Amino acid sequence: MMTTQSITSGQKKQYFRFVEDAAERALEEVNPDKDGIQRIIEHGDEFASIIRSATTGALKDLSVSDKFKDEEVKSNYGYLSGYRKPVEVSDQIDILRSHWPTLNPDGAVRYMREVYPSLQLPKWVEGPFALIRPGFFSENYGEELEEVFKALAKDRKGKFYNYREGQLGSDRLQQNTRTLSMIDRIVELQSGNDIIIVPEQFGIRHRGRSVRRAREVLVASEFGEGAKNVGTMILTNPIRLQHYDDLWIDCPGDEYAPGADGGFSSAPYFSFRGGGVEFDAGWVGYPRGVYGSGSGFLPQ
Repeated sequence: MMTTQSITSGQKKQYFRFVEDAAERALEEVNPDKDGIQRIIEHGDEFASIIRSATTGALKDLSVSDKFKDEEVKSNYGYLSGYRKPVEVSDQIDILRSHWPTLNPDGAVRYMREVYPSLQLPKWVEGPFALIRPGFFSENYGEELEEVFKALAKDRKGKFYNYREGQLGSDRLQQNTRTLSMIDRIVELQSGNDIIIVPEQFGIRHRGRSVRRAREVLVASEFGEGAKNVGTMILTNPIRLQHYDDLWIDCPGDEYAPGADGGFSSAPYFSFRGGGVEFDAGWVGYPRGVYGSGSGFLPQ
């Protein structure tokens, strides 16, 4: 028999804060004048009914844990090439700086020494990964991704294939809202660092799940990783993705519109075929045992 637990007082407070913040932001965006806000007040019952209806729908949609539950398949794929956990952060930093010498490692080294050892991390976290802060290369996400691809092509001696070359503009590629907000929070907590340290897993936790199913079952403080960070993780852990039967990596932290028409129905992924690493994008509702979504953790 399934059992449920009552929500806590802390969760209620967070919920009401979200509602209040959303209402305040909506007011700022619309910015009605004095007469306009008075008309809303005079139609208070109708206004409350609209809010209640929209909130009820959002609660039903976002609180359902079995959404897309049929988009899971059994998977025996794993880290065939021998990867078990990330290489030492100091070695990851050395690899990053071999490609981009201007990266300042001091903040990351200090964070690993003073903060990371005291973090309470879930068991599914495989270890710390050294990643490059957003905006280091460009304010355009696609351009940042291209920089990582150049390094991967060099590291893999040309055996890196980008099947979306020239198709990484903002009309096709964007970051998932949940991922973007959590990465922003990590950058805030590690303010001023060129290299940020993020607890991650490389795909096995969500193997056999479609991208949208993986997004649905993310737990509190977990977020789907995007292609820029997954590509960086592959770069600093070159033993990952060395064989056709390695677990391939979905990137649920990114959303991709194949037709550049506003329909972000796909997500990027990294695979291994033809003796090299490949980058492409596929439909978010397609579960396959060979794929697993990468994800990170926001330390509390």
